[in-house]
Amino acid sequence: MLAIDTALRPFGTLMPAMVTPFTADGAVDYKQAAALANKLVDDGCDGILVTGTTGETSTLTDEENLGMFQAVLEAVGGRARVIAGTGTNDTRHSISLSQRAAALGVHGLLIVTPYYNKPSQAGIQAHFEAIADSTELPVMLYDIPGRAGVPIETETIIKLAGHPRITALKDAKADFTATSRVLANTDLDVYSGDDGLTLPLMAAGAVGLVSVSAHVAPQQFRALIDAAAAGDFATARKIHFALDPVIRATMGHVQGAVAVKQILKWQGILSNSVVRLPLVEPGEAEIAMIKADLAEAGMDL
Repeated sequence: MLAIDTALRPFGTLMPAMVTPFTADGAVDYKQAAALANKLVDDGCDGILVTGTTGETSTLTDEENLGMFQAVLEAVGGRARVIAGTGTNDTRHSISLSQRAAALGVHGLLIVTPYYNKPSQAGIQAHFEAIADSTELPVMLYDIPGRAGVPIETETIIKLAGHPRITALKDAKADFTATSRVLANTDLDVYSGDDGLTLPLMAAGAVGLVSVSAHVAPQQFRALIDAAAAGDFATARKIHFALDPVIRATMGHVQGAVAVKQILKWQGILSNSVVRLPLVEPGEAEIAMIKADLAEAGMDL
């Protein structure tokens, strides 16, 4: 069993942004979700992010989101942190979903920048603070301007870090200079939100990773994070380079959930690779590229 210092790291250090398995006819498969969560924790993950971007949260109903939180809590809640993705582009909706998730017993919340609306920085700050005020749970900000349409500016992050329950940042901005300023000027636990930037961000003081590719190679990512945390950057570099083709396979050709589900099917971990529209399964050309990257990593599937 993994031992987590919840006072020091309330979100853990290696969190897969877990896919949401579906049945062949497109219903949420809670049994497969529980089995996948157990395998990920067995393989070294000390946190599970449920229904984030890779969990296809935007195509799930509230009841399906809550069902996923419950299924993963029951499966691994006693030995890993279960983090609920409850952010939407509607503050009131996000508050409601966050409160319902808190009532189930999740350990923390991941809140994405409100997307599509393109609010001002004042609106973004008010959105996060309103959600953080609505429960007693720790909150991880999720800065991903490529999907949200707007960034959380560095100055806004620094202001938000003053909220007692905003304790972490998932950084998917790919702006090392901006993230360095956050690390230098806040006490936030910063997590790489880009698998390929885990090593440089941890070298600057980040504490871990919220990952897509960790579905495919969790033990290697565990070793990378542990080596970087111990200051063993020679070992961390070797693992970083070895993981490069894995990251390309999962992130370089199709949307992350699409690639991961396909690979987990090849690995025999999921029974199918079903995704919900508007996502579609990879075509032959995309499959060939994914398999070529995996073969480069020594994973012939």
